[in-house]
Amino acid sequence: MFLNRHKNHLPSADEALKGRTEPEFDVPARHTVLGKQLTGPYPADLAVVDFGMGCFWGAERKFWQTPGVWTTLVGYQGGHTPNPTYDEVCSGLTAHTEAVRVVYDPALVSFAELLKVFWESHNPTQGNRQGNDSGTQYRSAVYTHSPDQLTGAQASRDAYQQILTKAGYGDITTEILPAGPFYPAEPYHQQYLDKNPDGYCGIGGTGVNLDSPSETNWGRSCPTGIAPAGD
Repeated sequence: MFLNRHKNHLPSADEALKGRTEPEFDVPARHTVLGKQLTGPYPADLAVVDFGMGCFWGAERKFWQTPGVWTTLVGYQGGHTPNPTYDEVCSGLTAHTEAVRVVYDPALVSFAELLKVFWESHNPTQGNRQGNDSGTQYRSAVYTHSPDQLTGAQASRDAYQQILTKAGYGDITTEILPAGPFYPAEPYHQQYLDKNPDGYCGIGGTGVNLDSPSETNWGRSCPTGIAPAGD
């Protein structure tokens, strides 16, 4: 995770690596902790969101430990290169960021509650960096799967910005966009910290809390964000 083969410039689609039509590896069938299937289609009553918080190892563990999360899957989101490999993403030439796909049950955990976990578990003001990890593949991001999710993510960002500013932090640099193609990462990355409990985590927030979504206008503006079952 400390390799410095990245760029700090996001390549355009024309500049990005060409990639491949098929992935170079198969993804395991089941989550090693939650026991659920890793890839879709997922049950129709579940929702999906993709978060980028720096190194995806620690981000994935943070969410699989969150009650109401059905399964998690790490991969590459927000870029141009089809079916990239980890080394290609680390080169900075695919435009992807490391992301964790969070599949959750809106009856058990709200999208607003997941956003609170997201904002408080990393520093969203660092641009193309998160802690010791530097490069475009470590940028903060929320990739949404419905218009309601997009609106809710933007509202939570604006609310958290006010709190961070009062605490002396700069502008939030988080990329908030509708989700593009999500490419699962190599099998050894999936649930990495379950397989390697003493491995590198990289998760560390600002120490500044976001208000409880149940008590705020932004929280009430974050609906469940049900995604299509096949997403």
